[in-house]
Amino acid sequence: MTEERLSSLLDHFPRVRVAVIGDVFLDRYLDCDQRLTEVSLETGLDAYQVVRVRPYPGAAGTVVSNLSALKVGHIVVIGVIGDDGEGYELKRGLEGLGADTRYLIQTDQVMTPTYTKPLLFAENGSVRELNRLDIRNRGPLPVDLEERILAAAERALKEVDGVIVADQVPERNWGVMTDRVRGWLEEWANDHPDKICYADSRKRIGDYRNFIIKPNRYEAAAAIDPHYQGDVSLDDAIRFGWLLHERTGKVVFLTVAEKGILVFADKRGWHIPGVPVSGPLDITGAGDSVTAGIVPSLCLGADPVEAGFIGNLVASITIQQIGVTGTASPESVKEQFARFRGQLTVREIAP
Repeated sequence: MTEERLSSLLDHFPRVRVAVIGDVFLDRYLDCDQRLTEVSLETGLDAYQVVRVRPYPGAAGTVVSNLSALKVGHIVVIGVIGDDGEGYELKRGLEGLGADTRYLIQTDQVMTPTYTKPLLFAENGSVRELNRLDIRNRGPLPVDLEERILAAAERALKEVDGVIVADQVPERNWGVMTDRVRGWLEEWANDHPDKICYADSRKRIGDYRNFIIKPNRYEAAAAIDPHYQGDVSLDDAIRFGWLLHERTGKVVFLTVAEKGILVFADKRGWHIPGVPVSGPLDITGAGDSVTAGIVPSLCLGADPVEAGFIGNLVASITIQQIGVTGTASPESVKEQFARFRGQLTVREIAP
């Protein structure tokens, strides 16, 4: 990757049109000042005092946040949220990012999935994350909502260059990406080879066909061997990446934490090393920032290694942002490349 090539791709991100389909959550951070902590008269427990509430789009919304920060030109969101206060906050947040929410279904049949994250700020400046509170729907997605998602996807995907699937909910058929919706998208991807079709899934990445996929090393291990336990070394990840590439026949981007990204394409493999960042790190949403760098690059004709390289740079910036949904601007990506380019030698890996 040269500085000129990186700039050329990033500078053309505003031309790209992307749809993000999947599970859109609200991330609600509660900043608590430890100095103000009271003791509840009723329970005798600490009552933490919230001094600031910070809502952000999460899950698929984190992908949208990162695409927006990278100045991708048109971002369409397809999903389901509740007709509730959390849904109002979430939709307002997405629209504030410039996202097109015409295909975001809002209904009283579901709750808006919400991760509430209390953070306790001490007088010495340290921050401690308290127990998270999760709101999620605890049953299968209603069939009529499935129908509405498919109808929305059929209309929306005509307008875009690429499709990003964000499959967050762990229980099968409880989130937007039901078996039926995934099957429809796989057929659509097969019928539209000119489109970039890309999937990220916490629990079912091995089920996706006709899609470029982006597992982390543990997701890749589970996709190949559901009974696999223990750590996944770089060598293990390489082995699982080759097997996934053979199975799908599509590009595989396999993230390996601080070791970077493995790329498998056209029966060849490459290791893009991790950017050697230091200091406090927050890996929440790192995979989503990788996605936001990869997909627009592919839409502009970048080869998989170039796209993975950009995704790697983006994630190295977002993980240095603590207590917030990290994002990276095109300018910060260029600066990161200039800072570390001599340390980012891509090597080819043998099958």
